[in-house]
Amino acid sequence: MKINKVVLAYSGGLDTSIVINWLIETYGCEVIAYCADLGQEEDMKAVKKKALKTGASKAYVLDLKEEFVKDYVFPMLRANAVYEGAYLMGTSIARPLIAKKQIEIAVKEKADAVSHGATGKGNDQVRFELAFYALKPDIKVIAPWREWDLDSRESLVKYAKNHGIPVPVTKKKPYSTDPNLFHISYEGGILEDPWAEPPEDMFAMTVSPEKAPSKAMYIEVGYKNGDPVTVNGKKLSPAKLLKKLNAIAGKHGTGRLDIVENRVAGMKSRGVYETTAGTVLQAAARAMESITLD
Repeated sequence: MKINKVVLAYSGGLDTSIVINWLIETYGCEVIAYCADLGQEEDMKAVKKKALKTGASKAYVLDLKEEFVKDYVFPMLRANAVYEGAYLMGTSIARPLIAKKQIEIAVKEKADAVSHGATGKGNDQVRFELAFYALKPDIKVIAPWREWDLDSRESLVKYAKNHGIPVPVTKKKPYSTDPNLFHISYEGGILEDPWAEPPEDMFAMTVSPEKAPSKAMYIEVGYKNGDPVTVNGKKLSPAKLLKKLNAIAGKHGTGRLDIVENRVAGMKSRGVYETTAGTVLQAAARAMESITLD
C-alpha cells in the first residue's frame, strides 16, 4: 500500500522531532503534524513553526484542556483509577483524547495513515493504536520505533544533529519529559538506573518536601455529581480548577512518585512523576466517598 499522506501526533520533543523527517525519507509522503494542547504550557506557536520547518506540510494545534479534564481526568478520578497501587495514570489518560482528535484530522485530510512517536517497549504504543483502530479500523498505523534502526536516545540525538533538527535533550538533561495539565512524567536516560536518585532540578511542578512550608495549608474542595467544581468556595472550570490546585499542591511538595512499572510488552520501566492536583483530588474524593457510600 502506497502511503501518500500521514497525520503525526507531534509534540516537538526528541522522538517526534525526528519522525517527521524520517517519514518523508522513508515513505516519500506528505506529513501533517498535529499537536494537542493539554496544558503542557509550551509555546504552541513555536511548536507549530518547528513542525513546519522540519518538513510538515501543515500543522494543527488544538486546545483540548477543558475537554481533557472534564471528559477524561474527572471520570478517571471518579473511578479511583490507580495503576500498580500508586500511579495516577496522567500520561495514559491523555492518549485516547489525542488519538480521537488525530483520527478526526486524518478523516478530514483524507490521510492514508497515522503515526506516533511511542517507543516499542512501552504502553503508549498500545494505547494509541487500540484507540486508532477502535475509531477507524481500516487506518494504517506507522510506528517508527518498530521500524527504524535508531535504537537509543544517543542515536536519535545524532540523527537530529546530522539533519539539522533542534531537539530539547542535552547532556545536562538526558531524559525525556511528557507534561500535561494533570501531571508530568520523566523517563529514560539517567533515570534508567534505578539506583540513581532523580536530580532535584529535574522537577518542574513541585518544590522539594524539604523546602516546602512547615505550616499546613487548609483548602476546601466542593463537589457536584462526583466532580470537583469549587476551590475555597470559588467556582472554576475543570481546567482552571486543576491548574489552581497544581499551584497550591506544588508549593507544598505534594504529588511526587518514583516507581518501576510493569509494561504490557513484558518488561519493566522506571517512571518518575509529578501529579500535584491529582494527588489532592484523589484524597478528597476518597474521603468524600468514605462518608457518603456504604
